[in-house]
Amino acid sequence: MCSLRAHPCLNLPLLSPITFSHPKFKNAPSSLRPSMTGNRLHGPITKALSFIEEFPPNALHRVRDPQWRGGFSLGVDLGLSRTGLALSKGYSVRPLTVLNLRGQKLELRLLEIAEKEEVDEFIIGLPKSCDGEETPQSNKVRSVAGRLAIRAAERGWRVYLQDEHGTSAEAADRVIYMGLSKSARQTRTDAYAAVIVLERYFSTSGQATEIVFPKQMELQEKLRKGAAKDIDFFPEEFEG
Repeated sequence: MCSLRAHPCLNLPLLSPITFSHPKFKNAPSSLRPSMTGNRLHGPITKALSFIEEFPPNALHRVRDPQWRGGFSLGVDLGLSRTGLALSKGYSVRPLTVLNLRGQKLELRLLEIAEKEEVDEFIIGLPKSCDGEETPQSNKVRSVAGRLAIRAAERGWRVYLQDEHGTSAEAADRVIYMGLSKSARQTRTDAYAAVIVLERYFSTSGQATEIVFPKQMELQEKLRKGAAKDIDFFPEEFEG
């Protein structure tokens, strides 16, 4: 994720945010214009919610067109030591696994799982306080999401952030209600937290998310092109 602080290695000066206005909003009141904020020199940026029309998440596609055929969604609950994953194929959400990885190993494993499960978007839980403010943990999640977004964009996959406030407590209550043993709860709660992230995502048709957007133009074009289409979903495009 783009930082507005000086780059720690290059000792670059602090840069002010940059804002990009979409042409179709040029004459709109300033309060309604979407914006895109980030650092001019490095890292991805987060596009404002209004840009969801340009890169609509799968949940929004499905609401607009029930017959829409597209990719699947991977819910991600990032923790300090464990990362819970959940998978949605259509509106069916299920816990997938819990990864005990960090850093580059975690990011590469997420990409491997996405490839295997035919995922084309990541829905990453963003920690917030009870009053909707971001926390120190939010910065860590944004950093991971930013690095993942660059790798994902190479494949035409998108990365979104979804408010995850309270999901861990809700997931803990859910696994207790399910009657799981203590040992099972310890290994599965994070995956159910990712389930709840996806449930929230679908409950708002994806419109409560923000997309993590690489600043590199070539990656932006790959996102616009999207992931390669699956012959099982779009056989007519492979005929002839």
